[in-house]
Amino acid sequence: MNYGKQSTEKKIRSANSKARKYTTKVFLAFFKSLFVLCLFGSIVAASVGFGMVKGIIDNAPDVDIATIVPNEYATTVYDSAGNVTETLVTAGSNREEASYDELPKNLVNAFVSYEDSRFWDHNGIDLRSILRAVRGVLTGDSSAGGGSTITQQLIKNSVFGGGMEKSFGERLERKLQEWYLAVKLDEAMSKEQIITNYLNTINLGNNSLGVKVAARRYFNKNISDLTLSECAVLAGITQNPSKFNPITGQKANSDKQKVILQYMHDQGYITKQEEDEALSEDVYSRIQNVDTVTKETSTPYSYFTDELVEQVKKAMKDQLGYTDTQAHNMLYSGGLSIYTTQDPNIQTIVDEEINNPENYSAARYSIEYRLSVTHKDGTTTHYSEENIKRYHKENGDTGFDGLYNTEEAVQADIDGYKAYLLKDGDTIIGESLHKTLQPQASFVLMDQKSGEVKAISGGRGQKTASLTLNRASNTYRQPGSTFKILTAFAPAMDTCGATLGSVYYDSVYTVGNKTFSNWYSSGYQGYSSIRDGIIYSMNIVAVRCLMETVTPQLGVEYAKNFGISSLTDTDYNPALALGGITTGVSNLELTGAFATVANGGVYKKPIFFTRILDHDGKVLIDNTPETHRVLKDSTAFLLTDAMAGSMESSRKFSSSGPSSTSASARIPGMSGAGKSGTTSANNDIWFVGYTPYYTAGIWAGCDDNQKLTKQNGGTSFHKPIWRKIMTRVHEGLSDPGFPVPDSIETAQICRKSGKLAVSGVCNNDPRGNAVYTEYFAKGTVPTDVCNNHVRATVCSVSHRLPTPYCPERTTAIFMAIPAGEEGATDDSKYAMPGYCTIHSANSIILPPGDNSDSPNGIPQQYGPGHGPQNPGGPTQIPPWSY
Repeated sequence: MNYGKQSTEKKIRSANSKARKYTTKVFLAFFKSLFVLCLFGSIVAASVGFGMVKGIIDNAPDVDIATIVPNEYATTVYDSAGNVTETLVTAGSNREEASYDELPKNLVNAFVSYEDSRFWDHNGIDLRSILRAVRGVLTGDSSAGGGSTITQQLIKNSVFGGGMEKSFGERLERKLQEWYLAVKLDEAMSKEQIITNYLNTINLGNNSLGVKVAARRYFNKNISDLTLSECAVLAGITQNPSKFNPITGQKANSDKQKVILQYMHDQGYITKQEEDEALSEDVYSRIQNVDTVTKETSTPYSYFTDELVEQVKKAMKDQLGYTDTQAHNMLYSGGLSIYTTQDPNIQTIVDEEINNPENYSAARYSIEYRLSVTHKDGTTTHYSEENIKRYHKENGDTGFDGLYNTEEAVQADIDGYKAYLLKDGDTIIGESLHKTLQPQASFVLMDQKSGEVKAISGGRGQKTASLTLNRASNTYRQPGSTFKILTAFAPAMDTCGATLGSVYYDSVYTVGNKTFSNWYSSGYQGYSSIRDGIIYSMNIVAVRCLMETVTPQLGVEYAKNFGISSLTDTDYNPALALGGITTGVSNLELTGAFATVANGGVYKKPIFFTRILDHDGKVLIDNTPETHRVLKDSTAFLLTDAMAGSMESSRKFSSSGPSSTSASARIPGMSGAGKSGTTSANNDIWFVGYTPYYTAGIWAGCDDNQKLTKQNGGTSFHKPIWRKIMTRVHEGLSDPGFPVPDSIETAQICRKSGKLAVSGVCNNDPRGNAVYTEYFAKGTVPTDVCNNHVRATVCSVSHRLPTPYCPERTTAIFMAIPAGEEGATDDSKYAMPGYCTIHSANSIILPPGDNSDSPNGIPQQYGPGHGPQNPGGPTQIPPWSY
């Protein structure tokens, strides 16, 4: 046997076996290490992934799951009767909330069947839908559908602003957080709450957010009245509101509607018959008709709402500390409920009368014209109505006042101007024309006791836009004689000791370089009381009262306390008494000022809303008007009584005096008081008055300050309009009158002195009985007797003061004229006369010892320049002459 060879082979086999064992160990060690490494890597990767996911979830928005509800709702405005008058919206905020009970079952089922068929069963996320969506992405199958549940979409809309991320990482982060929050939301909120919030959130096109607004926008229906076909139309919009809009994308929406109805049938929500009936319904022609009506009936905000918007914003800034932007956003997208003071019946009356053409004798037009022209040389020029005025002037038409008698005349003038203006090579690049009825008017009506504005009109004619010129609140015009009450007569009686009987001498009156005059042509009246100054609107009386009793400084202070905010440092002058102020006043503030008098002297700032509720129904602002006392109740009554006299037909105690100024505003069967006002150039006319119930002010004039000539309507049409409105407003109301407060007493006085009457003298004024009963604040009844009436002995023939030669004598009553007054007045006609010139020494034998050597036989002491022509002078009437 070859033991050596065998030994060698054995060694070789042993070595090979060892090598294999070593190799095996090496491979086992490698694979073991690789496995450990992979396992470690997997664990690390899983840990990292878990940590990343946990970090993303931990960074999810910190929100109260139970409060994930829609936001940016439209604000609803209600009148005092609870009617909706306006819906204030901005882009992205036209949303109204519907409850689950309002939602038709077909509407809920339409959305669920198409968007989330397992909505009622899953826990907020649907794994099958997610896997289907992932498979679709991997295979490029766009028809596989999305993976988001309705719960996730609600979170995306409410928490993530609709999901507008740009990068994949951002989208992945949002999706993970969305899944997490969806599960939490499903635990915290019922399915009914989730679907309701979702349907209130979604965008359904045409600035219709939520199904409730969309039902009205597309079908003019309450949501509960939607048909199956209509429900499917709405469910087809939300995936792409632009593409599937049922107005502009009817074909795409119709295709989607068919798919949704099929889904509803397949999932057992509707029968085949119901599906077929819904498909046969001509729903889109109905939508088009509603859209046409919506566009035709779309109207701008009312003048009331225009001012309401301003007042609400101001209240939010003043009371809540909001900025302008915050106030704007809250108003237009905060889902507020604003309860206004507007009375719908009164507002209707005001609108009808202000816009009734029969109430105006003129209907002319002003224009706002814009023309942009590019010339041949490439330059561009812009023209306006001012260029048209210059065109008329340059062509010799000096009588053109900027107003036109007809709309056809407007167009003819513009055509003529363009023919005159345009040259060869000129190109019109823009042109606009807006016509406005003239004369214009504004009206404010409020409850003086509450401060609530019940109705307002900011202009005559059609309102074409929201938040435009509001002549009732944002236009300032000179108030004319209405200011006599606020700046002269009220402070005179309230602070300065004057009474309604206090007299001022109506004659030529000059302050500095300004000479004042009255509005009437019947001449200066002489002694005239504050009552006269109110009833007959006497300018000189008002100015003298301001300058001699009140002072402009005190007059301005009172006007400000009455709520007039437009006075300036240039208004401390005599013209203040006549409304000659720099800026003018608004109708709203002037009406509020007179409402103070009507309210017994207590000012209540005019308000347009009573309270504002937030979207959850909590009170955001409880609007209580600013209140302070301006006048004593006695002063308020005295002014009221005198202004009531101005609305009664009367003529001043005079030989030829003016008439009361406001009789044409008198309301049949209802107590009223008020004051008219006309500016000196007849640019503005006013009447502000009140009853025991309401205060109202009317202004009229032309927007561009053209004079109110007969051609432009005249100066008296406003008071009949005021009367017509207030007569209708007070229909059926009893007349309680203006109660006399306990602070008032009466006394008989002479109207020519304001003092206690002298029996047999004041009642024998040449013009009649000058004694009357006047109201006084207690403690202000005069104690002095009249000294403006003088009883004197006169010649029976000449009715002049007698000389020793007058054979017969009688007594007569004369007026004592104040020293220094110049010019003729009604009182100066009855001033103490000179001496008789009829009887002389030639006709009568002088008594012995009488100055027979005096000229004309008249005693020297009674010659020219002597005697009692001025009872206040040094020479007195001899005892025998009385």
